[in-house]
Amino acid sequence: MKSNYLKLFVILFAQLLSIMDIFIINVSIPSIQRDIHASNGEMQFIIAAYLIGFASFLITGGRLGDFYGRKKLFLAGLILFMASSTACGLSSNSLFLIISRFLQGFSAALMSPQVLSMIQILFPRHEERTKAMGWYGITIGIGTILGQFLGGYFSSLTFINEAWRLIFFINIPICLLAVFLGFKILEESKTASVEKFDFFGVAVLASGLFCFTYALTMSEQGNFDFKNLFLISISVIILLFFINNQKLKILKGKPYLIDFKLFKFKNFNLGILAVSFFFIMLDSYFYILSIFFQEGLKIDPLDSGEVLVFQGIGFILASIFSTKLILRYGKKILIMGLLLIIAVLLLQGYFITGGSSIFILYLLLFIHGIGVGSIIPSLANIALSGIPKDLIGNASGVYITLQQTAAIIGIIIIGSLFYYFLGQEPLVSDYQKAFKIALSTNIICLIAVIGLILKVPNNILPGKK
Repeated sequence: MKSNYLKLFVILFAQLLSIMDIFIINVSIPSIQRDIHASNGEMQFIIAAYLIGFASFLITGGRLGDFYGRKKLFLAGLILFMASSTACGLSSNSLFLIISRFLQGFSAALMSPQVLSMIQILFPRHEERTKAMGWYGITIGIGTILGQFLGGYFSSLTFINEAWRLIFFINIPICLLAVFLGFKILEESKTASVEKFDFFGVAVLASGLFCFTYALTMSEQGNFDFKNLFLISISVIILLFFINNQKLKILKGKPYLIDFKLFKFKNFNLGILAVSFFFIMLDSYFYILSIFFQEGLKIDPLDSGEVLVFQGIGFILASIFSTKLILRYGKKILIMGLLLIIAVLLLQGYFITGGSSIFILYLLLFIHGIGVGSIIPSLANIALSGIPKDLIGNASGVYITLQQTAAIIGIIIIGSLFYYFLGQEPLVSDYQKAFKIALSTNIICLIAVIGLILKVPNNILPGKK
């Protein structure tokens, strides 16, 4: 079992990198926007391009891991992530940075499904898997802290020009270490199969997801023009064709990309719906909070990063202690965590103003992190619990795809709502009003998550009697 925890340490590098590169850019938004002369819409696209590449190929990444080997895909993803991070750091304009961020997302899509798949395989027992998912959550917290802090720190450096480029170059040594350890320690695992890989299905699914997420991303400030509506309509047609095509292939015994037996598991359906609503809330919250701090409250990038570090500290502590509580009390801990986040969002809307003390900011973000850290690891545990080994890669890919698609939807829809109420020449009061409206939308999403968690069968997260 100790050797399994060593392997867990190695594979969690992929989770660390993917989380860091979501949050490290948020604090650096103003610096990047100023240096490459990007518009608000281009900055939204730079942030979302990573998520587009991620969401479009996660199912493919999970299936490739099942088919060709999870270790191979994990290492390939790391190497490509290092190369694309280097390209991001060398970008001279918004278009090049958008393309490089998309490639970063694509490479993350190759390695990330392998993390959840390997955890399910390495730790088949509920108690050990719950502990492993706790470390998964701790890694998310560490990635959040490092992302927020390093993003603010690098953006504030004055002794070198365009210091924000270091937020991408920092990935290179981490990738090199992870690749070295991966080659040495990890063992290959895959689902035995003599079938051919469904490359046609990959092309169709990726096209549909790309059209959908691209249309959302380009809809700056909620302005859905004809082109974007057309792309969304096309994406729906493509995805419906994909579903029908996959069902026919399964009936005829031909190679397929998604096994729809996944959706016969009630806990999987509830888990993917819950994580979707949760990430609509979470990613939009961090995007808007960073803008509100730096543009509305005039907090500089370094101080903004330091404040947000306290959210990560709360996240890590909750990930450590919530494991034992969940094993003892089951899903009741998740309900309490969600209610805690709702309470903190209400308090943030009231207390975070231009005259807020730094202590209040630290405290509210810390408590928010405790709530989030008690939820995220268990959402994956709910969705993937009891999934057969031959479906686990497929399930992991679908789970993270919907998670990341929801993150894009949250950033664009709730971000657009925020910008709409902000107006053209906003005052501090306009920032506060827009922030409160965004928080209200986040609370609605959390209420939906509570309803879904209440429907989860008790045997999925059993507490001790």
